[in-house]
Parts: sequence; structure tokens; C-alpha cells
Amino acid sequence: MAIVVIRQDNKIDAWKHALLKANSQLKVYNYLEEHPKEEITMALIWKHPKGSLKDYPNLKCIASAGAGVDYIFDDASVPEHIPITRVVDPYLASDMSEHVLAAIVAELKNFNTYKVQQTQAVWKTTAYRRIADVTVGIMGLGELGALTGKDLVKAGFKVQGWSKNKKSIEGITTFVGDSGLGTFLSGTNFLVCLLPLTPETTGILNTPLFEQLPKGAYIINVARGGHLVDADLIAQLDSNHLSGACLDVYHEEPLPSAHPFWKHPKIFMTPHYASVSDTNSVVPQILENYENLQKGKKLNNVVHREKGY
Repeated sequence: MAIVVIRQDNKIDAWKHALLKANSQLKVYNYLEEHPKEEITMALIWKHPKGSLKDYPNLKCIASAGAGVDYIFDDASVPEHIPITRVVDPYLASDMSEHVLAAIVAELKNFNTYKVQQTQAVWKTTAYRRIADVTVGIMGLGELGALTGKDLVKAGFKVQGWSKNKKSIEGITTFVGDSGLGTFLSGTNFLVCLLPLTPETTGILNTPLFEQLPKGAYIINVARGGHLVDADLIAQLDSNHLSGACLDVYHEEPLPSAHPFWKHPKIFMTPHYASVSDTNSVVPQILENYENLQKGKKLNNVVHREKGY
């Protein structure tokens, strides 16, 4: 039995080293090196090349190195009978919460506006807002969304949340499904998307949704680029219905240099780095599942294929 690490960035060796540091007896391979494919029983992956998983005849577990798994379902060649697991990392949730809090406070205090003015040598004040003046609405109340909401409540924000299934979270007003979406949106000044990307949520951040928000609402997308219809966002910003957006995720990454987001004055961008899996936190989970796999035990954090997360 062995593990193969499959990624398309420069972090393969770091993950391999972290696994071996935790257990020097492991057999761990970089998928780019020569390795015995018939020995591989677990693939530890992140945005793998499509088709790369079908080469392992004895693969028994596909382990995402992050919380997201939508990229796995985008690969039609992934064997349907092999269980998929994802990471549940407390640092992912807390890092995401801090990122969202920073984005909201920066907008309340007009930091992006002043940054644009700085590049133009413009001295002009703009009235700021306070935490008590706004309501934050979070779409998606999973582990990341729930913790982000709780932290925002602690910071003094009025927080409401929307999800597919009913959730009860102290201090957060919750709405459910299609019937609750309109009411949720109408009372939201800062809309934070933390939904899983599924066929149902693809393109959900679009003109019909934006038009249900109050004039001057601000968009924060830290989930997946596929949630957002890019042209609809730009149109809503240009019409001044939306005041701005903070984006961390995109349809194509890195974002092409010709994309209009780069030069739009109302869009603040970060390079998909709001929250990143920490190897020291994640490796114990991976190894526990690897041991469970060897012993025929139940795997932890298994993804529900029918739900897509």
C-alpha cells in the first residue's frame, strides 16, 4: 500500500515531506516521478490533472487536501466506486473568518476607495460606516460559514445566514431554501458566499440575485469562482446598485491578465489565499484515514457524491 500526491503547484514535495515526517515508514510518491502504480491505494490530491486518477488499478481512496471537492467532480474520469474524503481543518475555518472580517471592516472604512485615490494623488474624504450600521448575510452555513458567522457576531455585527437545509446557530438569524432567499437578501448589506459549488449553486451570484439586495450592498466571494457570473457583477457595479466586491476565487486561476476584474476600481482582489490547508494540521487526518483504509475501517469526512460536498 502506498500514497501518491497529485497536485499542479509547487507544493508536492512539502506534502510528501510532511507525511514522511509524521511516519517515516510510509511509502509516498510524487505522481511526476516513477512509481509503482499498482501499489497506490490512496491519492492525496488538489486540483489534479483530469484523467490522472484512472491510472491506479488498486486505488481505494481519493483524499482532497482541502475542504473543497468540486474540482474532483469536474473530472468525468474519476471512478465512481472510490470514496472521496475532504479535509476538516480548524485553521481553514478561522483563517476564512479573519479574511471575511478584514474585508468587511476595510469596506466600512473605505480602504479600497482610498487606495484607488492614492494611485491618483486624490485627497478626498468619504463618510465611513460602523459595525452597528450593517447586516452581514452568509450564504452557506457549513463549518466555514458557521464559524465566520459566530465570529462576526462576537465582533458586534448583525448576522443572518441562508442554507439549503435548516440550521440553528446562536446569535444568527437563519433562512432556508428558495422560500427564505428573498427575505434573506433584502436585509443583507454585505453578502458573503461560502456555499459549496454544486450544479444547483453554480452561477447563483447573478443579476436576479443581486437585484434583490439593497442598493449599495457589497459582495464577498470566498467560495468558488463558479458561483459568480462575472459579467453580471460588473454590470451591477457599473450601475451603482452594488457598491463593490471583494473576490478571492475565479473561474480561471491565475486570473488572465486581460480580465476586466483587474482594473475595475470597485473590485478588491486576493489570489485565492483567504484560507489555505495547513500541512501540520491536515496530515494527522490523512494518516488516520490511511490507517483506517489499511484496517478496513470506516473513513472520516467522506463526501456525499449526491450532494457534491
